[in-house]
Amino acid sequence: VESMEDNPDGGCHIYRNGYYGSGISVVEGILEVNIIQMTSIQTTESQAENSLVDFVVTCQGSLPTDVCTVVSDPTCQVSKSVVCDPVDISDECLLTIRRSFEEPGTYCINITLGDDSSQALASALISVNGGESA
Repeated sequence: VESMEDNPDGGCHIYRNGYYGSGISVVEGILEVNIIQMTSIQTTESQAENSLVDFVVTCQGSLPTDVCTVVSDPTCQVSKSVVCDPVDISDECLLTIRRSFEEPGTYCINITLGDDSSQALASALISVNGGESA
């Protein structure tokens, strides 16, 4: 039942009485992200100014559609760079993310995996020493 009435102040009120229904979809989402391995990539002398590190990441739950990496200072307070890429994972959540570091130092790494309905984050501290990482 729906009724409308005019008000002297120029506004309009709508009163609705009855039962209403709505559907709810429960999604599993990305439940957990783990960085299981960090590997320095050996570069040639001409590429020595940038250190490359591969991060092997796994997750539980639904499969992600994108990955974002935030590189920050060692306290994880000041962001130095943010890189986001789409990913195409069809079966098992296992991916390798390659990132470059312009200079040696200690960095906080936040890796976020996301899909349309969820996100999950893993963090690590990494020390990059001219082509080597710990």
